[in-house]
Amino acid sequence: MSQRQVLQVFEQYQRARTQFVQTVAELATRPQNIETLQNAGVMALLRPLLLDVVPNIQQTAALALGRLANYNDDLAEAVVKGDILPQLVYSLAEQNRFYKKAAAFVLRAVGKHSPQLAQAIVDCGALDTLVICLEDFDPGVKEAASWALGYIARHNAELSQAVVDAGAIPLLVLCIQEPEISLRRIAASALSDVSKHSPELAQTVVDAGAIAHLAQMILNPDAKLKRQVLSALSQIAKHSVDLAEMVVEAEIFPVVLTCLKDSDEYVKKNAATLIREIARHTPELSQLIVNAGGVAAVIDCVGSCKGNVRLPGIMMLGYVAAHSENLAMAVIISKGVPQLAVCLSEEPEDHIKAAAAWSLGQIGRHTPEHARAVAVANVLPVLLSFYMANESSEDLQVKTKKALKNILQKCTHLPALEPLLHDAPPNILKHVVGQFSKVLPHDSKARRLFVTSGGLKKVQEIKAEAGSLLQEYINTINNCYPEEIVRYYSPGYSQALLERVENYQPVL
Repeated sequence: MSQRQVLQVFEQYQRARTQFVQTVAELATRPQNIETLQNAGVMALLRPLLLDVVPNIQQTAALALGRLANYNDDLAEAVVKGDILPQLVYSLAEQNRFYKKAAAFVLRAVGKHSPQLAQAIVDCGALDTLVICLEDFDPGVKEAASWALGYIARHNAELSQAVVDAGAIPLLVLCIQEPEISLRRIAASALSDVSKHSPELAQTVVDAGAIAHLAQMILNPDAKLKRQVLSALSQIAKHSVDLAEMVVEAEIFPVVLTCLKDSDEYVKKNAATLIREIARHTPELSQLIVNAGGVAAVIDCVGSCKGNVRLPGIMMLGYVAAHSENLAMAVIISKGVPQLAVCLSEEPEDHIKAAAAWSLGQIGRHTPEHARAVAVANVLPVLLSFYMANESSEDLQVKTKKALKNILQKCTHLPALEPLLHDAPPNILKHVVGQFSKVLPHDSKARRLFVTSGGLKKVQEIKAEAGSLLQEYINTINNCYPEEIVRYYSPGYSQALLERVENYQPVL
């Protein structure tokens, strides 16, 4: 065989390998092909091609493996069991930028599925190599490495700590300062994934100087970058008062409030989440948000969106109101109660209704004035109906019951309480009757109205156990009226009168 023929054979073999990996990589983009590829044993066929002498074949083989591993955890498990990870890690340090991107993609695709698979990546020494890639000249390599590190860190605190120990955080902070938007997005997301697990991990991110750089990007025009920036700041602020204060000191107010009006729903949601995580810590932080116009801005945001995007804003209003009478009044003055009432009534999801109920309870629990503001929005019958509905989730029933009790124990606005006399179950009814027993002895106009509206008649129909708190309340109400009035409205009184008429012997 001539030299030329030998070369032709090698060329054919190379073309065949190239065509094979390219075809597999292409087929792996369509879910309907995955099972067939898996059954054909494609993993074992791709593995030796990772060490092919032709760089393009290596890269495409890695890309195909990444796409397969990305699809489900069984295929990701096959990458681990096939001893493919050590090969990838070795090549990641040695090869060109195209291969590095493909190899990091495989690591990310494997690590995303479970803590166990992410731990397998850590165990094969991938973190050190990925951290070295964060210093690569090519921004695409940095991005691929940041993504892989973020996917490993997001599972739990131990894996996040491993990422920190590998020295990734200072380099990720450098990445969020790079000019490439996509790199900044992924690096900010990775910092968010590390920060979320514990105060100590969040402190590591803060110590690397991340907050100042993240805060500067709040007004960046790129919506996807803003989502990640706001998420990272939220994950830092949620852990403690100190961390929340550090975020506030980066002068995020009032600029973050503009994000509540963003056209991107996730930017709105993440901005509201950040404000919520700050507000929940102390009255002082909540007051700072109020002073910046944050409560009114969040209420507008809640009114402008639907579903889960509303949820952090709804909860933020409850956290602010929970701290003090003055802060709850700030929510009332900003017209927060009608907006929460709308959410309670129109949202189909029980967990959002439960959040609205909880926030209304936090607003109404302080004083009669606060309770009245909630009651006049007609939320008490709505809360009661959700509490009594069999189809309501357990969480919704618990939250509505607690909110009703919180509001009822302070409410002295009797017109709002009266409908509950007719519908409330005994455990709620005692709170309703208790409020009437507090107000009626001191208000003659209310006593008259209570009779003409049918309230006194309804109270006489309540069957309370002798000596119970409910019976005491009823006795207190009855003592506000002449005995004959109470008797007149008692059940069976009209029958007794008719019997007296029948038995009456006229004097002739």
